[in-house]
Amino acid sequence: MIFSYIRVSTDTQTIQHQKDEIQRYCDLNNLTIDTNIEIEISSRKDTRARKIDELLEQLNKNDILIVTELSRLGRNTGEVINLIDMILKKGVEVRILKQNLFIKESDPMNKMMITMLSMFSEFERDIISQRTKEALKGLKEKGVKLGKPTGVIQKSIFDKDKERIIELLNLGLSYKKVVDKHLGYGSQSTLYTYVQKRNLLAS
Repeated sequence: MIFSYIRVSTDTQTIQHQKDEIQRYCDLNNLTIDTNIEIEISSRKDTRARKIDELLEQLNKNDILIVTELSRLGRNTGEVINLIDMILKKGVEVRILKQNLFIKESDPMNKMMITMLSMFSEFERDIISQRTKEALKGLKEKGVKLGKPTGVIQKSIFDKDKERIIELLNLGLSYKKVVDKHLGYGSQSTLYTYVQKRNLLAS
């Protein structure tokens, strides 16, 4: 069987983007996804919340797991390496599209490459975080007020379909049905938050 695992961590990212990337790869290689696991949640959450435990329970020998990039699997190098080791020991092949890696337990070179790429990815995140903190500290020292102004609502992926969302909900459709059957992106919880924050159903 062929599995795909998709995770996004914020409502400004879209599951659909990763789904499209995986589908393009499958189309080019005459593959069909049998089971797709997708979740909108931070990588800081535990493996059960991120559906990693669910994924591991379903994988069996000779299966293939497709992900768009290493960072979808875990937050840091150790977590990614441990997870891939567990998957490989089950006899499953892991395909990571952006890094163009096809990893099998019998290929030590690819496993070494995974370690290096994960370390660089983690290092890059640390550098970005450090630079952001330094920039914010500099602005604060200059007296610049940080944070968004009170009452300002950030942009959302749902903005482009706002009128359609209002119409569907007023027709009595559930948030889950709006997301799954009509929008094709987002989640029930993020759509509910979007509607509540903007008080859309009260207008």
